[in-house]
Amino acid sequence: MWKKERKRSHHQPKIKAAEGVSGTGQYVELNSAQDPSAPKSIQVTELRSNLVFEEISRRVKEVGSQLVKKVNAIFQLDITKDGKIIVQWTVDLKNGSGEVYSGSARSPPDTVFTIPDHIFMELVLGKTNPQRAFFAGKLKVSGKVMLGQKLEKIFKDCAKF
Repeated sequence: MWKKERKRSHHQPKIKAAEGVSGTGQYVELNSAQDPSAPKSIQVTELRSNLVFEEISRRVKEVGSQLVKKVNAIFQLDITKDGKIIVQWTVDLKNGSGEVYSGSARSPPDTVFTIPDHIFMELVLGKTNPQRAFFAGKLKVSGKVMLGQKLEKIFKDCAKF
C-alpha cells in the first residue's frame, strides 16, 4: 500500500474488495469522484465582457489597418472570476490588418492584463480610472505597461455602442 521512492512516501489509494465484487481478495484502485456539491464552472457566455470584445472585433475589422499603424502591439487580456482565469482574449494590432480572437496570443504579447470581468466592464464604461485600478491592485499588468494607454482609447471608442 505504501511505496518508498528516494525518501518520499506515496500513498496509493486501494481497498480490499468485498467477496464477489471483483473476485476474491483482490484490491480495487480508487478514483477521485467529483463532488456534486462543488460549484459548477462559469459559462463563458455569461460574461459581460464578451459583448465588448465582439464590438472591438467589429471595429478592428472596419479600421484595423489604421489601428495597426498607430498601436503596433499585441494585447492579451486574461478575464477572471473569483480569482481564476476563465477566458483569454487577444487584441492583435501588430500583424496584418489586426485581429481580435478568443484565446491566448499566437505571437508573444507585448502586454498582458489580468482583470476581473466586473472591473473590466467598469473600465470600459468609464466608471473606473485604469491607473487607479492598477495601483489599487484591481488589475495586473505585465509587459509594456505604457501600451495600455493606447488600448484604453480603443476601449473608450468601442464602449459607445
